Amino acid sequence: MNALKYKVTVKNGRLDLPCLNLPEGTVVEAILLIEENVKIDETEYLLSTEANRQYLTETIEELKNPENYIYVDPEML
Repeated sequence: MNALKYKVTVKNGRLDLPCLNLPEGTVVEAILLIEENVKIDETEYLLSTEANRQYLTETIEELKNPENYIYVDPEML
């Protein structure tokens, strides 16, 4: 595996990488290292994928039904 390293700035929510002239369909693995001074919104991150959105939506719906709750008596712990 070959590695290339670029330091780029996000503009309009996109990364602009130099043209690498890679053939279409080339599989690449991208690892993003974010500088510490950047704060990521946790809610935005959790909703960033369809699988997460679906899971969270289903879980919220389950919470609307009290029969799904597990009650614990603290004195029994």
